[in-house]
Amino acid sequence: MKGKDNAYFWMTVPALILFFIFHTYPALQGIFYSFTDWKGYGDWSFVGLKNYFNVFQDVRAWSAYLFTFQFAIVSTILVNVFSLVVAIGLNAKIKFQKTLRAIYFLPNILSILIVAYIFNFIFAHFIPQIADSLGLTALSKNILGDPDLAWFGIVIVAVWQAVAFNTILYLAGLATIQDDLYEAASIDGAGAWKKFWKITFPMIAPFFTINMVLAMKNFLMVFDHIIALTGGGPGQATESISLLIYRGGFQGGEFAYQSANAVIYFIVILIVSIVQIRILQRREVQA
Repeated sequence: MKGKDNAYFWMTVPALILFFIFHTYPALQGIFYSFTDWKGYGDWSFVGLKNYFNVFQDVRAWSAYLFTFQFAIVSTILVNVFSLVVAIGLNAKIKFQKTLRAIYFLPNILSILIVAYIFNFIFAHFIPQIADSLGLTALSKNILGDPDLAWFGIVIVAVWQAVAFNTILYLAGLATIQDDLYEAASIDGAGAWKKFWKITFPMIAPFFTINMVLAMKNFLMVFDHIIALTGGGPGQATESISLLIYRGGFQGGEFAYQSANAVIYFIVILIVSIVQIRILQRREVQA
């Protein structure tokens, strides 16, 4: 028994120490510096809540928040719709079912940066060239270079890659539904839509909650896709909060200011996640 206790000790304590050093301590340090005027180098002094008040008056920060939420909401809805459709299709009794599941999961394995760079080439060269040859003027330009359309390109790439993970979760939910329920519904004359709305969706409601919360959180923290596709441009049209914090904090001498922005954003994401969980779990009970 004593040997088992020692094993637990040596397995957990080093992990906790590493977690504190590389996660908790930097987070606490960032919160501390958010109350100072430190630029990331040199001397600093306390400024209290000045950085926090300045964030709320920063037009660029408001613009980044607006873009990030617009992107996150649209992407979360699309990825859950597509994931659910794909999961239902893959859950059907068809040939090569396991092979198709593996193929659909491949995008989740690939590096976000590599995928984004490939799509950058597709949007910049491949699609415009094909559009020119077909006489489709609407698609003959690179949408990533258009301030009004660039975010659509980011949504396409982000959703394409995120669908894989969400599909796996929905497949796990669909596997918990017994075939007897569908057979009984068929006997009662229920159609495909009624089966989905009255059986499938209520039964996978917990998985829907998980997918919605995780997808929203991940999309709110979007960074890699934007770096590889647009770099935040054209201008600042696709600049997310994460990108703004990174650039201002590590490249613009605004370490303390962007630390305050990061703290505010952490609170915003936390509130959004809690609200989502409360609303969706209430729906689970009603279902």
